[in-house]
Amino acid sequence: MTAVAISRAALILTVAALLAVPTVLPLLGSPFWIDVVAEILIWSLLAASVNLLLGYVGLLSFGQALYFGVGMYGAALSVIHWGAGFWGGLAVGVVAAMIMAAIAGSVAVRLTWHYFAIITVVFSLILYFAAMSAKPITGGDDGISFSVPDVVSLGGLKLSLADQSVQYYTILLVVAGFYGLFSIIVRSPLGVRFMAVRENDRRAALVGINVYVTRYVAFVLAGALAGASGALFAFFGRYASASYMFYHVSGEAVVWAIVGGAGSLLGPLFGAGLLIVFREVISTFWEHYLFVVGAITVLVVMFAPRGLAGAWNDALQVLTRSKDAGTSDTTASSDEQDLAKSTTDATRGGSGA
Repeated sequence: MTAVAISRAALILTVAALLAVPTVLPLLGSPFWIDVVAEILIWSLLAASVNLLLGYVGLLSFGQALYFGVGMYGAALSVIHWGAGFWGGLAVGVVAAMIMAAIAGSVAVRLTWHYFAIITVVFSLILYFAAMSAKPITGGDDGISFSVPDVVSLGGLKLSLADQSVQYYTILLVVAGFYGLFSIIVRSPLGVRFMAVRENDRRAALVGINVYVTRYVAFVLAGALAGASGALFAFFGRYASASYMFYHVSGEAVVWAIVGGAGSLLGPLFGAGLLIVFREVISTFWEHYLFVVGAITVLVVMFAPRGLAGAWNDALQVLTRSKDAGTSDTTASSDEQDLAKSTTDATRGGSGA
C-alpha cells in the first residue's frame, strides 16, 4: 500500500469517526464529549486561519482573536437586533470579520517577520479595549447572551441547536465546508502564489507575483476562517464576550497550528484535538493542567518540528521505503537464484556434450 493510499484510508476513518461521534459516545456514557469534539472542530477553524498565514504565506499572526471576536459579535448582534437565523447570523459574522481583516490587512501585510506579528497584536489589543469599553453594546467582559435560532424551519420541519446531535452535525457540516474551501484554495493557482511568496518573496516578485496583493488576499481569507470560528462559537455557547478578543486566544491558536503542523491542511484539527483533549482529561484531577499541555507542546516542537502532520508523513515515508527495500531485496534474491539455476543448467549441458 502506498503512502497516498494510507493517507486516504486514514482520512476516511477520521471522517467516519467524526460522523459517528453523536451515536457512539452516548453509548459509552459520555455525552459530554460530544460537546468537546464540537468545540475542537470550532477552535480548529481558528487554528486554520493561523495556518493559512503561517504555513502557506509565511506570516505569523498573533491577532486572529480579533476576527474571531468580530465574527462572534456579528452573529450574536444580528440575532438579537435583526432576528437573523442561524445561517444569516453565520454569514454576518464571516462578512464582518472579512471587512475588519480587509481594513487591518491593508496596513499589516506591508510588514513582515516580527513587525507583522507585533502589528497584529496591536490591532487585536485596540479592538479588545474598544469592545470592553463599549459595554452597552458588547456587554464587555460579562458578554451578551441570546436565544439560539433554528437551523432549519420549513413547515413542520424544525431543526434546533438545542438538540445536541443537531448542533454537532451542523457544526461539523460548516467546519467541513470551510476546510473544503481551504483545500480548494491552497491547491489553486492562488495557493501556488501563496507558497511562492512564503518560500522567497523577492523571487516571487521577480516572476511577476504581486506580493502585497497575495498577502492581503491571504489575510482577508484567514479573517473569514477566524470569523466563521467565532460565529460558530457564539451559537455553540449562546454567548459572546469581549474576553475572547484578547491576544491569549490568538496564542492558543498559534500553538494548535504549530503542534498540528503548519502548512498541512488538517494539522490544525489534529493539534487542537490533541491539546484540548489533554486539557479536559488532566483538568479533572489537576488544576495546573497547563504545565502538562505546555510540556506536550515543547516535546512536539523538539522532536517533531513539522508537527503531528509532519511526523505522520515522515512515518509513512519510512514505512513505504522499507516496503520498497524489502520488495527490491526479494526481487534481487529471485534474480540471483534464476541466474544460478541458469548457470548450473548450462554447466550440466556442457558436461553432457
